[in-house]
Amino acid sequence: MSASGLSDSRWSPPGPAMLFCPADRPDRYAKAADRADVVILDLEDAVAPDRRDDARAALVANQLDPDRTIVRINPASTGEARRDLAAIAETMYRVVLVAKAQTAEEVSRTEMQTIALIETPLGAVNVNDIAAAPNVIGLMWGAEDLVAGLGGSSSRFGPDEPRTGTYRDVPRTVRSTVRLAAAAYDRFAVDAVHLDIDDVEGLRHEVLDAVALGYHATACIHPSQVA
Repeated sequence: MSASGLSDSRWSPPGPAMLFCPADRPDRYAKAADRADVVILDLEDAVAPDRRDDARAALVANQLDPDRTIVRINPASTGEARRDLAAIAETMYRVVLVAKAQTAEEVSRTEMQTIALIETPLGAVNVNDIAAAPNVIGLMWGAEDLVAGLGGSSSRFGPDEPRTGTYRDVPRTVRSTVRLAAAAYDRFAVDAVHLDIDDVEGLRHEVLDAVALGYHATACIHPSQVA
């Protein structure tokens, strides 16, 4: 099987729990694979810029099951993404998660089966075109970078506000739009991470709501969230 996943059958999540793992921490790879249905080896936010070459080397040297592994690459228009893809070409991995996906043209450059991470204002308004790209197999959305791109400070209502802990209206709208675009173009949809690791009950309610809306999986940032 080649690193280019376009000739392979379309990948889909084998289970609902996707766990991020920093790609520069190969000591955590197997533990993450033991805990979650899918491991997302992260070459973007979880890795400091000066550690990305080490992360790519670790990715190549410590390979997990490609049927249960996704690699998050840097934004597709960047040199970092090209270096990420060159490393992935040395592996059996065939599915990438493109950070900050903004246009269909950008995500098409991966020439791999691609999950587009919608987490910028431009990506949100282009989500239908992105979902329609031939190599896109799924969509995920992210609240924090989206709100930062708006010039905002918080994706959720605070403790002194009437809807404490729930998403503000713009993130909720993008969550809905991503789900609609995924359904319209027959792509799977992955719900955003729940940053408050200790808020198990909040995560539970969010996951049940995601199931009710037909989301296929939820991304986790800590092994304790998987169960």
